Amino acid sequence: MKKKLAVIILNWNGRKLLERFIPDAAANTIGEEADLFVADNGSTDDSLEWLRANHPGVKVIPFPENYGFAEGYNRALEATRYPYTVLLNSDVRVPAGWWQPLLHFMEENPDVAACQPKIRSERQPEMFEYAGAAGGYLDRFGYPYCRGRLFDRVERDEGQYDGPPADVAWASGAALMVRTQDYLDAGGLDADFFAHMEEIDLCCRLLARGRRVCALTDSAVYHVGGASLDQSSPQKTYLNFRNNLLLLHKNLPRRRGRSLLFKRRLLDTLAFGMFLLKGNFSHARAVLKAHGDFRRMRRKYTDLPERDVLSTLPGAGRCIVLDRYLFNKSK
Repeated sequence: MKKKLAVIILNWNGRKLLERFIPDAAANTIGEEADLFVADNGSTDDSLEWLRANHPGVKVIPFPENYGFAEGYNRALEATRYPYTVLLNSDVRVPAGWWQPLLHFMEENPDVAACQPKIRSERQPEMFEYAGAAGGYLDRFGYPYCRGRLFDRVERDEGQYDGPPADVAWASGAALMVRTQDYLDAGGLDADFFAHMEEIDLCCRLLARGRRVCALTDSAVYHVGGASLDQSSPQKTYLNFRNNLLLLHKNLPRRRGRSLLFKRRLLDTLAFGMFLLKGNFSHARAVLKAHGDFRRMRRKYTDLPERDVLSTLPGAGRCIVLDRYLFNKSK
C-alpha cells in the first residue's frame, strides 16, 4: 500500500551535499507514512553510486538528462504521485519530527494546497533564512518579502511569528509541501523560470484556483542557501528581476498587469541606477537583460486571469521599497 508522503530531493552532481544532508533526511523521514526520494537530473559524478551503496532505503528516480529545477520536480511528481509531496532542497538539514506537523495540518485542512515550515539558517541556526523565513508575501508592487526577511535584512527567530498556521501569499520552495493533485492540476512549476520564484508563481496559481497557502511555526528546517547561485551572482540578479516580472504578468488581469508593470519599470530603473552608483556593473547589465528577456518571454503567456487575486492577499498593501530604503525598517 502506497504511503501518504513522498519527500523528493532533486540532485545534479551533488554528492557533497548528499553526503552532508542525506543521513539526517533518511533517518528523520523514512517510516510508515513517508518515503524519501532522490530525483537525479542526469548527474555525471558518482552521486547515485554513493547513494545506493550508503543509503539503500532512499528511492532513486534517475533522469537521462538535466531537466532543471522546475521540470525535474514536475517529472518526479508525475512519477511518484503520492497524495502529498515535499519538494526539499538538497542543502536543507531536517530534524526529527519535521514533516509530521505539515502532513497533519494538510490532512485536517483540505482547502490548503501548500504549506511550509519555518526556514532557518544552517549557518546561523538562530536566524531565519533568506529563502522563505516564516512564510512569504508580495507587496503592492509585487516584490516578494517574508515574515522574517525584508529585502536583505533577515531577522533572528525569537518566536515573534509563532502561533497558529498563517495564510501567506507563497511558501518557500526550500521545503514546500504540496497536495500532489493540486500541484498537478495547477500545472506544476513553470520550467521557463529555470530557477528562482517558480514556487511563488505556483502559489499564485493555486490561490487563483481558490486554494490556500500557509506557513507553520511548529516545524523548522535548516537551509544553507546559495548552493546553486550565490547571493552576489549577477545571474541570480537576472533571474530574480526577470522572473518577478514574469510572475506578475502571467498572474494578473491584463489591465492591472500593464499598470503595475509600468510602475515596476520605474522602480527597476532606480535599482539599475543604484547598481551603477555602487560600481556593480555586471548586476546593472543583469537588470537590463532581465527586462529585455521579459519582453520577449511574456508573449508566451496569453491566457491571463480575469480576477486580481494578488492585491487581496495578506501583506499586499505594504510598499517594502519605501519601508526598507526610506524608512530603514528591518522587520
